[in-house]
This record gives sequence, structure tokens and C-alpha cells, in this order.
Amino acid sequence: MLNKMANLGGLFEKKVGHPLADSRELQRIISELPKDNAFKALDEIAGWLESLLAADDFPVERLFETGRQLEDAAGAHLRRLARDYLQTLRLSKAEEKRLWLINGGLWRLLSSVYERALDGLLGLGVTADFKRNTLPALSTRLIAALRAVVKWEQFHYGPMPGDIWQRLGRVLLVAEAAGVADRPVSLGGLLGGSSAIREYQKVMVFQAASMDSLLPLEIEIAERFINHFLGLFEFPLLAEHDCVYWADLSLPQPPQRLAKMPAVATPSLRFFRPGRAHAAMQEVLRGLEQGLELPADIKLNGEFPARTLIPVLRHLCAYLAPVPPQRRHDRHRVKHRMSVLNGLINAFVVFSGEFGGRPAGLQIESWVVENVSRGGFGALLNDIPGEWLKVGALLAIQPEGGDNWLLGCVRRYRRESVTEAHVGIETLARLVQAVELKPKMASSYAAVAGIPSLLLLEGNAPGEVRAILPQYTFDPRDSLEYQQDGRRVVLEPVLLVEQTADYELARYRVLS
Repeated sequence: MLNKMANLGGLFEKKVGHPLADSRELQRIISELPKDNAFKALDEIAGWLESLLAADDFPVERLFETGRQLEDAAGAHLRRLARDYLQTLRLSKAEEKRLWLINGGLWRLLSSVYERALDGLLGLGVTADFKRNTLPALSTRLIAALRAVVKWEQFHYGPMPGDIWQRLGRVLLVAEAAGVADRPVSLGGLLGGSSAIREYQKVMVFQAASMDSLLPLEIEIAERFINHFLGLFEFPLLAEHDCVYWADLSLPQPPQRLAKMPAVATPSLRFFRPGRAHAAMQEVLRGLEQGLELPADIKLNGEFPARTLIPVLRHLCAYLAPVPPQRRHDRHRVKHRMSVLNGLINAFVVFSGEFGGRPAGLQIESWVVENVSRGGFGALLNDIPGEWLKVGALLAIQPEGGDNWLLGCVRRYRRESVTEAHVGIETLARLVQAVELKPKMASSYAAVAGIPSLLLLEGNAPGEVRAILPQYTFDPRDSLEYQQDGRRVVLEPVLLVEQTADYELARYRVLS
């Protein structure tokens, strides 16, 4: 990742030893890290972590403590850059990748250093002092670091490292065998206390919550909700009738839905069920939907409006329910291509019909459809397009050989490699009308520019129509109108249904 070895000169000559092996030198190095430049500070810390992994003769009994102090020194900088990554509007692709690499990369380095420390100390023998003073903190921090790797990979929608679940399970098994898996320890800084089993339970529930249909900021908020409600989930060691998920700590596979029992019962199996957490999350959700404030004891590390929190809680209540959601429509495997245009403006052009069925000059993507259902498509992308591809992206879709366009949006996104990805697309409407809307009071002024919008002409409540609008257009106090066949059609606002970074979906009552 960020290799600093070239700058470390001859520090690794045997007569000198690694500078971090000396506690006073370690403190000096940490004290001289930049305080006001998070990128530079984390770059230097990453270099020192890489040097620890490269130093074959570093004293194993010092390795964990050295990694711990470097992690604590990195904490504030990691939190700052994570906020930049999650909350900065319209990051460029280069800046997004830079922030993702420095955050995710540091957690990968830390987890590798902690694993090396664990392997080395286990090689020296499991002494009473090791079990009492080192293993609880080492196993907890190692699982927490691997949990952070899982989260940062999820921000990019995978692919998840194939062995990460086996690595997580192995650490927990070691802690359980020593009887310290539930021993509370401090994680330092603002992170508070935890334990090895608690950190594993967090990542187990996180994985079960099926985050690939959420945006990165929503994933972060979902994780914080999970952490808050964690004590209300239940994790029995044996499968019981209401268990929903299971994991095998010895296998390189994520937690699975308990659609059927594992083939063989082994001591490494673990189970969980929603318990009281589901009802507690539903209660908070109902309060937000009724206009109440978020309970003061729920700490999300930031202030977020209800319109941001409600979709996240709805998602968690669905996927962490006693009966998780089942597929609404049967899938049918197919293999054909479809043309894809992204964004409201491109969709407006094709649905207006003014430029023919395939307007020239538009950058049309070609995706391979793998399955279809009444609700949408599953598609394979052999070449991931630009930074516009994300959960919630609006798409105009034309099946190969057809002349009709459909309107859809990306609901799921999972990367299989650097160049390949699977996307799940919900069909919003097959009948769509492109119109230019104007505020009702301003519509008589010809000079007032119209708002390019899309009316969805199916799947609406009686007397209503749904409209795709540019972001920040919907106002519950303002009616909109447009001209159709020489007559004026007035749209009276009913409800904002969905808001993304690029568009809004709203319901309107049709008045003629």
C-alpha cells in the first residue's frame, strides 16, 4: 500500500535493531507525527506498520503493544478521514479512492500486525500471564481491525477477501479456548470498551444485514444502529427453532441464513436470532416516522435528519427480522444484452421521443442481463463504468432488439473484481412521460425555465402520479404544472417517497 521502507535507511541492521522495539523511541516517533495533516500522519503510521511486518527479528513480546500504540495514534486521523469519505458531497473518483485506500489499507495493516503478534505469542506458549494480561486485548483489537476491513470493503461493495471470515473465527476460537472471549477491555480513544465475542457479534450481524443495497453513509449509520442494539440480539451456541443465521468459525465463509441446518454439528458453529432487537428497532423507526427525535442514548457520531435515518432503520428491521424478506418475484435465468443510460437528463431525452429511439451522441452502456423477474433485472458488468454507478443510480434501459425504454434504478451493487460487478436493478416503470414542470404561480411566465421531469404512468394510487424530479425540487407547499394537448395539468404535492444524491421520487395528486 503506502511503502515507507525506502525512507527508513539502515535502521534494520542487527546491531541497531528496529527503532520501534525501544519504548522511548516509539514514544518519540508517535509524538512527532503531524497533528494537523491526517494524510501525512496515517502515511507515516502505515509505513511503520509495514516495517514491523518486514522485520523478521522484531521482539514478538513487543509487537502487540507497538501496534496498539500506533493504532491509538491513528484513531483521530482515521475518524476524520472517514467523515470526509462518508459525508463530503460529490467526491471525485480519485479523491474517493485515495480516502478509501488510506482508511481500509491501515486497518488491513493493523490486522496483519496483530495476527503476527498472536501467532508469535502462541508459539511461545499460552501462559497464565499471556491469558490474563495480553490475549483479551489482542484478540479484541484484532477482531475489531478485521471488522473494520469488512466494513471498508463493503463501502466498495466487495469483493470481500475470501479468508477474512476464517481469520475472524480463528481468533474467536483462540479467545474462547483460553476463557477470555467475553473479557471486557478498553479499545482506547472514543471507541470505549468491548470484548472479542462482542466484536465478532457486531460483524456477524453486520454481514447478516445485507448492506449491498445501502449507500456508504447509510452503511455507516446501520453499523452504529447495530452496535447500539447489539445487546438485544441473541447468540445461542446451539440451533434453536427461531434462530435465523449461523456461522462456522472454522470455515472461510460469511454467516449464512438458516434455511437448513448445517450438514454436520461441530463445536465451531455459532447461531443468532433477532431477539428483542427487532422490536426495539421498530419502536425507534415508528417514532421517527411520527416526527419524534432520535432517542438521546443512540449515538451515531453525527446529527442526521430523519429522512436519512428512516430508510436505514427500515432496511435493518426488514433484514434482521425473525423472518427475513423473501424474494417477491421468481427469477428467470436469461442471457441477453441491454442498453443503459444513466441519469435524469439522459432518461428525459430518450423518453421525450424527440430524438428517436436511440438518440445520437449519448454515451450508452451495454450490460449483460443474467436474470429477470417482474420486479427487475440482475445484470453483469464486465467493465465497471465511471463514478456514477452506485446504489440509487437512475437508469434508462432498452432490452436488446426492442425499441421501448424502461426506467429503473440500481438497488444492489456487488463488485466481483476490479473490473466486474453484479447489479440488481428495480424496474420503476415501463410507461414514462417526459415533461417540463413549472411552479404553478410561475407557469404563466413564458421565460420561466421548465424543470425536466419524468412522470411514471403505472403503479400509482388512484388520482395520483409519481414523478422523478431533480434533487431539491419537491416542496410540500408548492404545486407544479405542465401543458398536455393544449390543456394545463396541475400536480398537487402528496409525499416525497425517495431522495438520492441525483434525483427525487415524489407522489402528486393530479388536478385538471
